[in-house]
Formats: sequence, C-alpha cells, structure tokens
Amino acid sequence: MSGPIQSFFKKDSAVGILLMAATLLAMVFANTRLEIAYDYILETPLEVRLGRYVHIAKPLLLWINDGLMAVFFLLIGLEVKREVLVGQLSSRAQIVLPGIAAFGGMVVPALVYVMVNLGDSVALNGWAIPAATDIAFALGILALLGNRAPSSLKIFLLALAIIDDLGAIIIIAIFYSGDLSKTMLMLSAICLVLLVIFNRLRIENVAPYIWVGVFLWIFVLKSGVHATLAGVALAFAIPLHSKKNPEHSPLEHLEHALHPWVSFLILPVFAFANAGIPLAGMGLSDLLHAVPLGIILGLVVGKLVGVYGFSAAAIKLGLAEYPARARAQHLLGVAALCGVGFTMSLFIGGLAFEHTGGDAETYLMSHRIGILTGSLIAGIAGYLILRLAGPAAEQDDRLSAVSAPIDKEFSFGPGPNEEP
Repeated sequence: MSGPIQSFFKKDSAVGILLMAATLLAMVFANTRLEIAYDYILETPLEVRLGRYVHIAKPLLLWINDGLMAVFFLLIGLEVKREVLVGQLSSRAQIVLPGIAAFGGMVVPALVYVMVNLGDSVALNGWAIPAATDIAFALGILALLGNRAPSSLKIFLLALAIIDDLGAIIIIAIFYSGDLSKTMLMLSAICLVLLVIFNRLRIENVAPYIWVGVFLWIFVLKSGVHATLAGVALAFAIPLHSKKNPEHSPLEHLEHALHPWVSFLILPVFAFANAGIPLAGMGLSDLLHAVPLGIILGLVVGKLVGVYGFSAAAIKLGLAEYPARARAQHLLGVAALCGVGFTMSLFIGGLAFEHTGGDAETYLMSHRIGILTGSLIAGIAGYLILRLAGPAAEQDDRLSAVSAPIDKEFSFGPGPNEEP
C-alpha cells in the first residue's frame, strides 16, 4: 500500500483532491444527523494560559482560522521571499506578466462584487472575497491536464498566485484588523526587532525564530491586527542563505519541511471547518442574493476578465510576452482557473463578516455558498477551456529544467538544496 500512497502524495493534484474530499465531508456533516457532532467539534472551547498576562480562550474553529492558518501564511511568506530574491519574481522580465495579471485579477472581481452589493454597507465588507485565488486547487486542476497545458503555464500561475497572496496579506493588514492595543503592538514590535537581530547576526538555526514567532503570534492576536500576519513577518526574517554552508538554505529547508503539513493537514482541516453549509431550505433563488451573486460573478466573470484582459493588454502593448509555448486560449483557461478562490476566499470572507452583529450568521452562510459555487464553475470552465485548447508542443530542455522543482514531491517550489 505504501507505493500507491506515496505516489498519490507526490502528485500536484493530490492537494486539490484532498481539499475537495474535506469539503464534501464537511457538507455531509452539515446536512445529516452528524450536524450536531460537526457543530460540537468546531465550538469546543480550548484555553491556553501562561502566567497572568497570556490567556487565550477560543473555540476550536478560531484556533484553526487564527492559529493553523498562521502556519499557512508563514509558508506563503517563505515562498514570497524566496521568489522575490532568487525565483520567479526576481527580475522585471519575470514579474511583468504575472504582476499585471494578478493586479487585474484582484481589482476587477472586487469591482464586480461592489457593483452587485451597492447599498448594503455590511455586504460591502466582503469586497475582497472574490479577489483571492486558491493556488492548491488551481495547480491541482492544471496538473490533471498533463501535457495539454504547457509547463510554462504552471510557472505563470504560480507567480500570479504568489503576487495574489501578497496582495491578500496587504488587504488583511489594512482592511481586516480590529481595534488596536498599543501595549500588545509594542510587545509585537519587540519581537520583530528580535527577529531582525537574529537575521542580521546570521543565526541559521530556525528554532530561535520559531520561539519568538510564537510569542509574536500571541501579541499580534491580542493587538487587534490579524494573527496570521505574524506568520508572514516571521517568514521574512528567516535567512535565505547559509554563511557556513553555501549548499544549505535555512529558508528553503523550513519551506520544504512545512509543505506537507500545510498541504495535507492544515488546508484540508481548514476546508472541513469552514465549508460545512446546511442546505436545508435553500434553493436556486438563494444564489441570486446580492452577496453570493457578487462572489460568483466576481470569481467567474471578474477573474476571467481581469486576469485575461490585463494580460492580453500587456502583451498587445509590448510590455510582456505569452508564457513559452502558450497561446491566447491557454491564457484564457488559466484566467478562468484563477476564479477558484476557495480557501483564501473563505478565509477573507470569515474576516469580513465575523463582526457583523446579529446578521453575522446569515452573511457567513451566504458568502460560503457563493464561494463554493463560484469556485466550482470557475474550475470546470478553466479545465474545459484548457482541454479544448489541445495538447501543448513538446517542452524544450530549458523549460523542463525550470518547471522540474515545481513538480517534485508535494512542493510548489524548490527543495532545500535545489536551485530555484
């Protein structure tokens, strides 16, 4: 059994399949007699106390969304830093097309959502929901196409999603933070200074960074800034290069170690905890309410128009070129795949509507059904467009060498001792 299991976990599509399975399991729990158990599990209170001043008491759902997702954002931060310094975002030529595409893919869906929800001040809090892209699902669907899609599309999609994630981090920091505590912000600043000192001293053992990062997460959580941003700050402090051993990278080593935990545990757990939607009494008319309709149109239409339209304009103006061996139809298919928001959209949606008073539950349920429906439509559309585009031409050796690290094991980036 170990052979087939190992083979499954090495496939790019494995993460997407697990996320889909977790989502279906959540729907089963939420729509059967298991609903009581589902709610009981997610509402189970967990409490951590350290002395008189550190006291965190939250239901399991919030530990997942604030705690486990901080590890997810730590991984995103590591990927962003590596790609900017030595990877796909390290030069102007590499960053232009995915950068422009990511910008269009965030702005247009947000505008579509706002246009649909004008007049509802609470609903407008969710403007950023359709701006997100779920890289795990999108890459998983792309992997199902095999050689029908050029490998350059995977690199383009990866770079686009990293920039999209960076945009999501900025949005969360600016628009989805609560009332701020000056004391906790000062303690957070002290932790940040320590991390910078560790970096400047070229400390390569990641353990001191992690310990300071834990306290940083606690202080950021209590400061009013969203706690997941602590993971990003910690990531930026981890050194990329080793002074003692040029063949070793502390950042890439940590990134490689985190990938299986994030991909095969944290993201499926998050999907299971947030995708359970009771469907009793729901009909097609529920999808036509402003919030779910705005999300569906944003993910399906807004992403397609934003990513493809901005990319095509950049190519037409001579600012960028098509990904190697790709045509307009390939770019259109990838643009559609970017509408698979799922985990990132669910995360942003939870931040947008968690403090909306008595109507919170209504908005939380409606945005989830919009995300699931929109992501499903976008995923199917992207797959069909790319499949109908026909098989790609054979890759040259240079392109195969560039894309190889992305295919290796379950990592979307290079391993700890590989060149990006």
